[in-house]
Amino acid sequence: MTDKQYMPGRSFALAGLLALVLTGCANFSKDGGLESVSTMTGKRTGQDVQFSKPSRDAGSTSGQVHQLLAQPLTADTAVQIALLNNKGLQASFAELGVAEADLIQAGRLRNPGFSFGRLRGGEDVEIERSVMFDLVGLLTIPIRSGIEQRRFEQAKLQATSQAVQLAADTRRAYFNAVAAQQTARYMEQVQAAADAGDELARRMAQVGNFSKLDQARQQVFYAEATAQVARARHNATAAREQLTRLLGLWGPSAAFKLRDRLPDLPKTPDDMADAEQLAMSQRLDIQMARHDAEATASALGLSRATRFINVFDAGYQNKSETGAPRANGYEIELALPIFDWGGARTAKAEATYMQSVHRTADIAVRARSQVREAYSAYRTTYDLAKHYQAEVVPLRKKISDEVLLRYNGMLASVFELLADARDQITSVNAAIEAQRDFWISETDLQAAINGSGGADGANASGGRTRSAASAGVGGAEH
Repeated sequence: MTDKQYMPGRSFALAGLLALVLTGCANFSKDGGLESVSTMTGKRTGQDVQFSKPSRDAGSTSGQVHQLLAQPLTADTAVQIALLNNKGLQASFAELGVAEADLIQAGRLRNPGFSFGRLRGGEDVEIERSVMFDLVGLLTIPIRSGIEQRRFEQAKLQATSQAVQLAADTRRAYFNAVAAQQTARYMEQVQAAADAGDELARRMAQVGNFSKLDQARQQVFYAEATAQVARARHNATAAREQLTRLLGLWGPSAAFKLRDRLPDLPKTPDDMADAEQLAMSQRLDIQMARHDAEATASALGLSRATRFINVFDAGYQNKSETGAPRANGYEIELALPIFDWGGARTAKAEATYMQSVHRTADIAVRARSQVREAYSAYRTTYDLAKHYQAEVVPLRKKISDEVLLRYNGMLASVFELLADARDQITSVNAAIEAQRDFWISETDLQAAINGSGGADGANASGGRTRSAASAGVGGAEH
């Protein structure tokens, strides 16, 4: 056999070596994309995130959480604990590993196929050998890698969205828990006053200085105060447990302490004239929709590139036969576009692309509306809370002071004093609720600008979409 007979084998060996070089460049990153997620989350919440591996980072995370729990929780420390310790969020970070694995896989060529055949007839033996390489897969590696790279970026945005959503949910739960605790303590004070009034009413009724009607009214007030205390205690427990779940705490750690009262209102509300523009540039669901549209457009290009030929294998082959020189050559396997010309696959890709484009526009329209609505709620709740703080509560205090002066001057009875206490209940509870609603509205506004805007935005983004996959990428992976 001459050197010329071995040229096909050498050519395909060179092609195989080239394929190894091209597909062996993709490697897993050190952080799995979490550094990018942490950066984006930090810009929107002021807190970083980290992925805790049970065997390696559990002790470090537990130590940080224990240190944060040593002092009464604030809204910021509650968010920090949730981002560190919430197991649901940690589970969602594993999706980054799935997306990165798909990216690495897209940059690698399908394993070559090897075939071996042996035929014997009498004393004659015929042996055939061949090695086949996926040439279409090799040629489309850049396109497939680009698609999976966008999916990986999409997974980072989705993980960031879940972290930002958890931060917003935690802040809402924190304000609800503090307000419920504050209300429960106030109602306990009301119950104590009602108890004293009920005892005084019974004694005065025994000596004939109190009518049955007035005594019944006092007893009803005490009975209602007792019921309200029970309801307020349960509400405080339920709100606290909701916060505990978001923080991922259990056992002794669940006995954390909250601040005694809600944070004070800011002196002036924020004037966010550019809230819509900020939402268009920062909202994660809009960014995810854009990435989805880009990935689908790339998949459309791949579908068109492989419309007629999506199976093209080539390889080296040799044949040995008794009494004959060894033969070397190559083999090509090509799928003929006779029954399927790829039109349906391309049409599906085009329709999927237009779907993603219109979905992106729809999310942007609803995002603008959600920001305007959230800002209206923010300003309204601020004005209401300020109104209670500056007008209603001071007026109630002024009335109470006047009634107390009249009582000290023996111009008002103890029951007038107790009646005034009853009148204060509604105003004080409303003031607490108004202050709580402001802080929740402030959280909702930030979520509308930075996150996904609540339930509507979350449903629109739909998590980690696979539109690009349905657009026909798989056609080149057979």
